[in-house]
Amino acid sequence: MTLETRRLGKSDLKITKVGVGTAPIGSTPEWRVWWGPQDEKSAIGAIQTALDEGVNWIDTAPFYGWGKAEEIVGKAIKGRRDDVYVFTKCGTLPDGKGGSIENHKPETIKREVETSLKRLQTDHIDLLQFHDMDATTPIEESWKTLQDLIRQGKVRNGGLSNHTVDLIERAERIGPVTANQVQYNPLQRKIEKDILPFSLSHHIGVLGWGSLAEGFLADNFSLASLDPKDFRRNHWYGQPENHAKLERVRGALSKIARAHGKKMVDVVIAWELMHPALTGAIIGIRSEKEAREMKDGTELILSRDEMQEIERATA
Repeated sequence: MTLETRRLGKSDLKITKVGVGTAPIGSTPEWRVWWGPQDEKSAIGAIQTALDEGVNWIDTAPFYGWGKAEEIVGKAIKGRRDDVYVFTKCGTLPDGKGGSIENHKPETIKREVETSLKRLQTDHIDLLQFHDMDATTPIEESWKTLQDLIRQGKVRNGGLSNHTVDLIERAERIGPVTANQVQYNPLQRKIEKDILPFSLSHHIGVLGWGSLAEGFLADNFSLASLDPKDFRRNHWYGQPENHAKLERVRGALSKIARAHGKKMVDVVIAWELMHPALTGAIIGIRSEKEAREMKDGTELILSRDEMQEIERATA
């Protein structure tokens, strides 16, 4: 199946409007971002089904289950590496206390890339992204290391995740920034003020994470039905003071979905993709059913009235 593609920044990568997110399927009880039980066989099947449906990129990271997600991706794409772009990250390390720290020192980046290549069972990474900001290492030093990895052929393109405009500009002086990965959904719109306009004017691609607000904007989402240790039970989206806004936004999205004969998640993805700066939306999938449905919002065009209705609900 062939889906419409968009060029990612100034690179030669042409990606589908949605990509596979792997944080949920990489989840383990030992990892602090626990999404509840996940079967590895189902996870592999979900990724393979998404590729069968025409989705052509996967976003992962060593942080997701401390390597578990990358291992699953490696198994899922074995024998079909040429069908998919693999995006991963580096820089986030366990702190030994159940949390994490950022370390973008050259030796760390090089070591992480070698480990990721082994887990992913590949000889190159299509997009390597610095996962979060490291205040202790100058980004110029880190970005030079990434450029060396590109020259070596181990990495094809470099990107930044959750970085400020200032850091993006500093990196750009050393070498191209192909993409920014940032949180974006109807409940989380802060990047509309700076990251999105900057990226658009500088021809930098944007990949949106948290597209369904960790499931809070998914159809039939129920906080009460989650695993008792699921991290979303303590998420700020689910706090009592945010309940009224969440229900208002879900109500507006559901109403529009019914008018189109679509699901609420389709309207969420359509809304995100309407922004001219957003190249692709990352959707965390956990089953073959979710994989088959993830593209359903990519062809939905919302009217100006519908966009204004969502605007009012999210204000």
